[in-house]
Amino acid sequence: MNTIKTLLTGTALSLCALPALAQQEVVWWDFLAGGDGVRMKALIERFNEEHPDIQITGTTLEWGVPFYTKVRTSAAVGQGPDVMTYHLSRLPLGLEEGVLTKITDEDLETAGLSKDDFYDRAIDAASGPDGDLYAVPFDIHSIVLYYNKSFLEGSRFLDDQGNLTGIESLEDFEEALALAKENGSQAPVSYATGDDGGTYRVFFTLLRQQDGELITDGEPLAGDNLEKAVRAIEIMTKWTEEGWQPEQAEYEASVALFTSGKSAFHMNGVWEVPTMTDMAEEGTLGFEWGAVQVPTLMDTQTTWADSHAFAIPVQGDEEMSEEKRDAVMTVIGWMEENAISWADAGHIPAYLPVAESDEFQSMEPNATYSSLADTASYDPRSEVAGVASPVYDAAINIISPAIHGYLDPQQAAEQIKSSLTDVMD
Repeated sequence: MNTIKTLLTGTALSLCALPALAQQEVVWWDFLAGGDGVRMKALIERFNEEHPDIQITGTTLEWGVPFYTKVRTSAAVGQGPDVMTYHLSRLPLGLEEGVLTKITDEDLETAGLSKDDFYDRAIDAASGPDGDLYAVPFDIHSIVLYYNKSFLEGSRFLDDQGNLTGIESLEDFEEALALAKENGSQAPVSYATGDDGGTYRVFFTLLRQQDGELITDGEPLAGDNLEKAVRAIEIMTKWTEEGWQPEQAEYEASVALFTSGKSAFHMNGVWEVPTMTDMAEEGTLGFEWGAVQVPTLMDTQTTWADSHAFAIPVQGDEEMSEEKRDAVMTVIGWMEENAISWADAGHIPAYLPVAESDEFQSMEPNATYSSLADTASYDPRSEVAGVASPVYDAAINIISPAIHGYLDPQQAAEQIKSSLTDVMD
């Protein structure tokens, strides 16, 4: 009996001495500030609470060039994160630099996902020329048209419910701008005319609505695309000449023109929806507002768009362990399933089960403009396009001066073609 007792006691002590199941740490990098950052940090905190076996250690780096430079250098020496946020517009450059790993169907299965779970345009933008997936789309974000109802009251541009209507062409939109100016709007349409992002997104939208291509088979503004670029710049220039848009407005100033009640319309990303919502709830907005997909001003319904996505960077010469990769894909799958919290920042979930859910379909104004996901125009597949790229440089150095009268639209389009050709050679 004593021998049996001793054996049982020894076994129990041995079991107690066994190490606990190893916890996987997932190192996470993002570039998300402001409201986006707050929401993402909340999601990370929730994930960590629900997954004691996997813990995300998150770091937020500076948006734009600093972030992508850090990714490139860290990937080369194997000092990067396990997972990171990534703009799909930067995917061609990421592939050229060799910093992204493929995400296989098996990886997606581990995450409880499949390619069919996402909008086609987002999956296309997340895929390389070989058809393989290199990122998992998290959202679709685009510019939308915000509007101040007070400048349009009693006109044909508001329906019986007070929703924007009757803008089906450039002529319609410019009629609305002229009316808003008559009704006291100081800047009938505000956007960041002195900022690279704001200027580029409006220009690219007008170009794509003419079925124009910025880069075709490696050639900038090939064929009649040059004339279409000229036309887009002419339109933006007219808005300045008519006193409809602000001169050299920085991003924050362009937003303030709308929120202070001086602009009837505002062209900006969906990410400013929380600003409008919060101010309206606080009673500091001072007017009724709405937001819709940018109307068809030219020939085709489309709008500039991009996606935040999740990507797994190269780690120098090292291969990620199977256990770590499973943990990373578990994180990505959970984020997609809980994307409704991200939609609260104005974004359209790229994950269809959330985008098509009753909860999202009742979220306004997101549900109203979510149709843009099916017609979105991502940046051209080029190493010189995308966030913080030479294309954005051309917007601030060439397009912005042109729309303020310092450069002829024809000359501006030719300079865009020349400058992009130079950096592609």
